[in-house]
Parts: sequence; structure tokens; C-alpha cells
Amino acid sequence: MRGIERAKVWYEGRLASLLESDFGELLTRIAVGMAGRGSECFGFDDDVSRDHDFAVGVTLWLTDEDETRYGFRLQRAYDKLVKETLPHEPEGKESKLGPCEHGVVRIGDFYRRHTGLPRAPENWREWLYTPEYAFAEATNGEVFRDDLGVFTGIRNTILHDIPEDVRLKKLAARVIMMAQSGQYNFARCLRHGEGGAAALALGEFVRNAVSLIFLLNFRFAPYYKWMFRALRQLPELGGLARDLESLLTKEEPEKLKQERVEKVCAEVLKKLRSEELTTGTDPYLEPHAFEIMKRIRSRELRELHVMEG
Repeated sequence: MRGIERAKVWYEGRLASLLESDFGELLTRIAVGMAGRGSECFGFDDDVSRDHDFAVGVTLWLTDEDETRYGFRLQRAYDKLVKETLPHEPEGKESKLGPCEHGVVRIGDFYRRHTGLPRAPENWREWLYTPEYAFAEATNGEVFRDDLGVFTGIRNTILHDIPEDVRLKKLAARVIMMAQSGQYNFARCLRHGEGGAAALALGEFVRNAVSLIFLLNFRFAPYYKWMFRALRQLPELGGLARDLESLLTKEEPEKLKQERVEKVCAEVLKKLRSEELTTGTDPYLEPHAFEIMKRIRSRELRELHVMEG
């Protein structure tokens, strides 16, 4: 059973009754669930990932006012229940990067910890410059209960309300970086005899391609450790994961690598055309980045450098 499933079973079987009996006045104001850093929050935990920073538990998200009034007592009750009802995980080790967030957490603190903001983004700068993996961490997992709706409201805004102009700006930046790194600089670095630079060029191509595919799916790419696992699950262009992974892991002749790059670019271009984000047919992706830029309505965003974002 995955960590998030175990957490939900424990919440419904043990914690929910405690909250109802001892914190009835707070019951409809607590958001309960699991989200944040850690493989279990993404649903990717397995025997390997449980060797560190793993423990069954949930997060109790409170407003600042409720945390001030109830937080200490609620945390003590939570800790006591964990000790009495959950098995000790002897194999689990804590890293200096910190374990999954369990127990009482202020709503604003949770979002600030992951995105730098105690709330949802409110302007294009906050949307554009917050790392995509940060948004992925802030919105993964599952909310088991949230009658008040404050936590879920921020979560849903991040998940569903990214301004289209910002998404277009990010898409343009990813497209031109794919052209520069994969279609142009990879082969040139090899001709210069710079094998390390060529490998970095492929890495840049893959990273930008993965980010672009997530954006085309209206999703945020997680940090590198889980990029490919999450990519394989996407309905649109998720099948390109195999070619992108092969670019990084397979020992292949330069010609085969270039063919894989062009295959990925061709599939991306096909999708961009189907979404009417470009009308061109040039297999080289660079001009399509400028086509996408033309579709941005905001003058401020449209005037940014094409690679920014």
C-alpha cells in the first residue's frame, strides 16, 4: 500500500474520530491531507524510497488564527495518537533536508515553504518566476477533508488558474531552448570535440522538452528525480518519455541521437500546430517560439526576451 493510501486509512480509522471527539469546534475548519516534498506525496514511494524521511501521517492545515488558538493542543494530541497507533519504521532515516510535513502546519507557512508565497500567485511575475517544481510540490498528494476551503482554494488556483499569457511565455522559452540545445548546439559541440558540452546540451534539450510537455498538459513538472515517472503518466506526448530518457542513458551514435532529437521536435511541432500555437511547418523549432510569442496579449510579457521564463 502506498504511503498516501496508508495515511488516508489511518486518518479515517483513527484520527478523524479523535478530531470529532476532542476538537469538535474546530472540525469544520481543519484541512487534512498529504502534500509537499517526498515520494509519498507524489504517489511514487516504494521500498527504496522508504529508507529515509518516511513515516505514516497526515498534515493538519490551519489558518493563522486557528493555529494560534488550537495549534499547540492539536499537535500534542496528534503526536500522542501517532505514538499509540502507528508502528515505528525502523528502516526510516531522517535526512538533513527534512522529512515529510506531518502534524499541524499553518496554511500560509505550507505554501510559503514550497513556493515562497503564503498564498496563490497574484501577478504574472509570481507565476512566471516561481519554479514549476515548487508548484508541483504545493499541489500534489490529496486533501482528505477541507470544509473551510481556504487551503483547497489556494491549491485549486495554482492547479487551474495559471494565466494563459504566462503559459505561452513559458512554452516559447522551452521551444527555443529545445531548438538551441538539441537541434543546433548538440552537433556543433561534438564537431568542436567538446563531448561534455554536447552531453550538457542534450540535458538542456531533455529538461526543456519535459517542462514543455507538462505545460502542454496544463501541469507542472516535478523536480528532476520524478520527472520521467510523472512524464510517463501524461496523456499528451507522455509517450516521448522513452526517447527523451534514451537521449540521456543510451550509448548511441551521434546520428541516432540526432534522429531522436528530431523525432521529439516533430511530435512537439505537431502538437503545437494542433493547438494553433503556430502555423509554420519548419522542422527547426526556433521560429515557432516567436510565433507563440505573438499570441501573448500582455505587452510586458511579450517584450521579455524569448528565452526568459
